[in-house]
Parts: sequence; structure tokens; C-alpha cells
Amino acid sequence: MSHVLRIVVLASGEGSNFQALIDAIEARQIEGARVEALICDVPGARCIDKAVRHAIPAYILPPPKARRGSPEREEYDERLAAIVESFGAEMVLLLGWMRLLGRGFLEHFPEKVINLHPALPGTFPGTHAIERAFDAFRRGEIERTGIMLHLVPDEGVDSGPVLRVAEVPIFGDDTIASLEARVHDAEHREVVALVRDLAVERRSVEQKESGYASRVDIGV
Repeated sequence: MSHVLRIVVLASGEGSNFQALIDAIEARQIEGARVEALICDVPGARCIDKAVRHAIPAYILPPPKARRGSPEREEYDERLAAIVESFGAEMVLLLGWMRLLGRGFLEHFPEKVINLHPALPGTFPGTHAIERAFDAFRRGEIERTGIMLHLVPDEGVDSGPVLRVAEVPIFGDDTIASLEARVHDAEHREVVALVRDLAVERRSVEQKESGYASRVDIGV
């Protein structure tokens, strides 16, 4: 029986990328991957409803009101890591997760945490990236924005090694709503493509090395 890539998703809001991933797996556009759980840090976020509708376990884990690096935040990161580990996660996808993760979490999942950010590499790190890109366009500073999926090796903000990039043009008659819609379309497409590629890579590696390897790390 071929191995299934086990994914845990962290999200904070609407969950449209989470939904796009679920839809692709259920439609068999992605084979060899499964979403094991959703973890959300915002009670009442709509991504939770999406998990429930698809019978995916959902955990709600609000963070403490404390600065990153404080004992309270370190304890939170350890609790978060324990939940993710309980599902045997081989990939942790941050799909609209709006909270910086500390070493207490990241050290449990080296090269396995992937973040989606709605900007091109090196541009508009942090929050409100689409709005900031739109403002820069109106000032005549840029003609396009985009999205990237990157590894999260440390506590840097949207700065890890890049896995996928997609450019999104900005047009003169764009509104922030139309630009957001086009960026989100690119996000959905690239999330699905990345997971499909990683699942295929896992299968191809296992087919080549199954004679002596009981587990092969895909390197994410």
C-alpha cells in the first residue's frame, strides 16, 4: 500500500486555501495526500466550519496575550506542537495562519513547515501584504505582485527558502477587491500544485527505494 502524505493545516480565518486543498484531494486531483487536522487560533473562524463539514478534526487553540519568547508563548508553542505531532504530521501548512511561530514549535518539525504568503519573495512581509502592494501600485512603484510558498526554518517573517512563486499582475482598473480575488486564485492553484508535487515525489521515491527504506523523508 502506497504511503499517504499526512498534512496538518494551521489557519486563522476564512480558510479558502484550506477549502481548495480539501476539494482537490476529494476530487482526486491530488492523490497520496490527506489532511489529518485543522488547528485554528481564532474561536469562531470560518475555517473551523469547513473542517467540520468535511469530517476533519478541528482544534481551537487561542494564544495567550503574551509576547513571543515569553514563558507563556513558549508553553503555547509546545502545546501546539504536541497536537500537530499527535496526528503524525509530515507536512505543516500555514494557510492564513496569522501568528508567528517560535522555536518551541519549529524545532519539532525541521524542514516540514510551509507558509503561504500573498506577496513575491522579498516584498511586503507581514500582514496586509495585498493592500500594501495595491498602494505601491497606485504610487507607481510596482506593476505586479504575487504569492509564494516557502519553508519556515526559523522565526524570520516570510523569509524562508522559497518553494513556489506565482506573479499576479495589477491592472489600472483594479480595486482592492478584484486584486484580492486574483491573488486568492493564484494561492489556491499553487497550494494544490505544491501538495500534488510533494505527494508524487514521495511516491516516486518510495517506489525506487522501498526495498531498503521503511520511511523516506521528502525534505519539507
